[in-house]
Amino acid sequence: MRLRLRYFAAARDAAGLAEEVVDLPVSGRTVADVRAALVAWRPGLARVLAQSRLAVDQRFAREDDVVGDGVELAVIPPVAGG
Repeated sequence: MRLRLRYFAAARDAAGLAEEVVDLPVSGRTVADVRAALVAWRPGLARVLAQSRLAVDQRFAREDDVVGDGVELAVIPPVAGG
């Protein structure tokens, strides 16, 4: 599955870059499947991904939402503010 990945805040730090286009071997088509493939592909993101929300084409996604080929997927960690 070809995805444009965007990483924000701690996810950007863990990935070492802000965005990339990748072909991920994904076993299914849901957000949960893509999350698992990301952890396997970039193990350094595992801790951040466990706490992050994912957005598909700029909309927050549920774990059972279907992901299409060629979409933008953003990893958005929790943010503390003050």
